[in-house]
Amino acid sequence: VSAESFTAGGKAFARYPAIMKKRGDRFFTEGINNTLLHVFISQPDDHKLPGVNAGFGNEFNRLNTWFYDLDLFTDYLKRSNLMLQQGNYIADVAYFIGEDAPKMTGVRDPELPNGYSFDYINAEVIQTRVKVKDGKLVLPDGMTYRILVLPKLATMRPELLLKIQELVNQGAVVLGPKPVRSPSLQHYPQADEEVKKMAAALWGNINGTTIKINNYGKGLVIDGMDMQQALDHINVTPDFKTALADSVLFIHRGLKEGDIYFLSNQTERIITIDPEFRVTGKMPELWDATSGSVRDLPGYSIKEGSTSVPLQLSPLESVFVVFRKNNGSLATSNLQVNFPEPIETTFITGNWNVTFDPQMRGPKQPVVFEKLIDWTQHPDENIKYYAGTAVYRNTFKSGKFKNKERVYLHLGNLTAMAKVKVNGVNVGGVWTPPYRVDITDAVTQGENKLEISVSNNWMNRLIGDLNLTAEERKTWTSINPYNKNSPLQPSGLFGPVAIKTIKYN
Repeated sequence: VSAESFTAGGKAFARYPAIMKKRGDRFFTEGINNTLLHVFISQPDDHKLPGVNAGFGNEFNRLNTWFYDLDLFTDYLKRSNLMLQQGNYIADVAYFIGEDAPKMTGVRDPELPNGYSFDYINAEVIQTRVKVKDGKLVLPDGMTYRILVLPKLATMRPELLLKIQELVNQGAVVLGPKPVRSPSLQHYPQADEEVKKMAAALWGNINGTTIKINNYGKGLVIDGMDMQQALDHINVTPDFKTALADSVLFIHRGLKEGDIYFLSNQTERIITIDPEFRVTGKMPELWDATSGSVRDLPGYSIKEGSTSVPLQLSPLESVFVVFRKNNGSLATSNLQVNFPEPIETTFITGNWNVTFDPQMRGPKQPVVFEKLIDWTQHPDENIKYYAGTAVYRNTFKSGKFKNKERVYLHLGNLTAMAKVKVNGVNVGGVWTPPYRVDITDAVTQGENKLEISVSNNWMNRLIGDLNLTAEERKTWTSINPYNKNSPLQPSGLFGPVAIKTIKYN
């Protein structure tokens, strides 16, 4: 499912991937799994910076300051897209969009409770592709649904109602009001009589008050219940259950060998949850699409029909929880910790040697930062209004670490993206909380050299140039929404920077 992604209006040159993540993750949970970036504008001139722009979209082009860090973001998108293209989407409810007018989607009435997923379905699919197996509506590609929900309309073609009658007779469950006539004049008035006759059989003894269920063949027709009541009646438990359901969005893909859940913390705070996944017999793993890392989640418990997995999510963090390994002899619970506290934390202090790019009008010589500060608070205007990449250099000492210990560099906070080297080895980068990099394979016992390349965007330089005369200005763009008094955007590395060692089970 493809989508034009990260389209936005206004605030040219102000956005960067961390700002885009919340929306992107939300649409991942709604089914998008082929991200198309918007926009990549051709830049005809290498010297007119930041170049041509539009009144919409984001600056995914080679003249943007963070363009050569963009692989950190696109790697995340590609990993997420790949994972979300596996297997089949797991949904409990299919909402029929109706036949009253041509449309692509419908309404969710009654509304779906938290913890369940849905699809829209049209008349053509119902008539030509749906079968019933074990009480579920089944499509040829493997998609299944437990309930077919009809819209609150008085009309339905007799051909479609006949198909629904066959499905219910075979074991399907239908929720919705009884149709009374056809929406078409085809075969009028006989068509209306056929609808009334079939509807009377299907909805039979439903009176809208005490009796709300009619048994027909092997299936059920339900009316006058909300969605939770209907799901409870047929024993469909939530697929993903958490106390913070409004804050954590999810989507579930089912594979032959296991299950994939994508979870998104839509809040800007750290949250701790203990969700229940409608999966049994498998051990959970944490797959991190920002870094590509995979590790076991050894602390979990088995409940009736579900697995409870304690999780901790950073602000706006997303993760994949994958169930693919058999849980062996574990019958009830495993008391191990999924997110252990660091066994050692060392803050990197002292002077930072920071090198700016003179070609981007930064200082010609390295600058010593006695402490990490926002560039816009620096007295040197070449730093205050700087747009581009600056390299922070420092050293830290490390002891000898043991088996199953991982060493992480925590950068605290920054704007907007950063790549890291330890002892000259590229160890990855960061663009979103928790701003953490695994440096285990590059760290040596004793003193280690650290380089952090931090890139901001063009916004501050565009504002700074408006405080210069026209002859002094060096930036050029087709769109500049700022004035000389516009507030600057915090930039650079803010910290605190720390080395944390964690031992996993």
